[in-house]
Amino acid sequence: MLVQTSAGVFSLAGEHPHTFVPTHLPPAYRCSGSTNPSAAAGTRHEKATMMTAIDPASPRRDTHLPLPPIPEPFRLPFYCGAWHNIGIDYLVDFETAAKILGRTHPRLAPADFDGRACFSLNYQLYFAQYGDGSSITEEVELNIIAYPQGEEHRMFPVSYAEYATGIDQTKLLGIGRIHVLCDNAMAIEAGSKIFAEPKLPARFTATMPSLNGPETSDWHVRVLDADFAEDGSVTPGGRLLFSIDAHLGGLVGVPVNNTPVTGYGTDAEGRLLTSRQSVYHPYQYYLLDSETAAQVSLHVAEPTSLVGQDLTALLTNAAPAGMWTYQSAPVAAHSRPYYLA
Repeated sequence: MLVQTSAGVFSLAGEHPHTFVPTHLPPAYRCSGSTNPSAAAGTRHEKATMMTAIDPASPRRDTHLPLPPIPEPFRLPFYCGAWHNIGIDYLVDFETAAKILGRTHPRLAPADFDGRACFSLNYQLYFAQYGDGSSITEEVELNIIAYPQGEEHRMFPVSYAEYATGIDQTKLLGIGRIHVLCDNAMAIEAGSKIFAEPKLPARFTATMPSLNGPETSDWHVRVLDADFAEDGSVTPGGRLLFSIDAHLGGLVGVPVNNTPVTGYGTDAEGRLLTSRQSVYHPYQYYLLDSETAAQVSLHVAEPTSLVGQDLTALLTNAAPAGMWTYQSAPVAAHSRPYYLA
């Protein structure tokens, strides 16, 4: 049965739990947009000093780290031929976000936006061309905006709105992926092996604004349960896990330069790694308030699953704070025919 809370909480079923368990979480870096740089710098210095003293897992700064391996047949950078993306941000309970983030990424800390953490969900549809073929991939990322513990001294205070519009040029504030669902077996393998993403199979049906479709400003995404077939491919979709409905009509978006997006992963040995993804055109960003937040809804099923429990805990009493979209521009057009005789 589908369930929808007043805050739009949803859940998934069938995921495998992650195994990393944090031993401690440090004091959080506050992204408050303070107007007192000296005071903010002093606070950051005190927290960085404290964190260095209590965190035995911090790497030595006088050693050289190796690059993570890139398994065959993958090559980097990975180029997308087309990119369609919608994201929704929530400001959520900080302690709940820290606990959930720490289970998967024990060396990350959630960014603190005036006492709240940011949970960010996004849907992606992208095309890739290879020497011997092509692929179309859909996926959904569930993330908590975070930074590496001990890096406070490199950062400066920003509000949520400033972060969302690309003010943080350090790019230390990035996505700590807690669940990633994907319909492409190769993308799942690459995400897991190269970027240490917690990636699982799923299927999707989606409608979105398109030059080839009826005029609309709405996005509708349905996520279906799936598994791996014997040949390694992703099976057809099964039960509905959750759906997203976003209505952009009447909203005024602003262009923002919010990429490259920093993504964090934690590998099987507990090592933290990072990479960045660039999108070569501004996003459209929509800051939501108590009235416009109702234009986004999240419908849920299977609330007892691990992801369902996480999202219920994160999104209870939390409304959408912002939404961002990107759609690749067309590169060719085939026009209407006409009669010659």
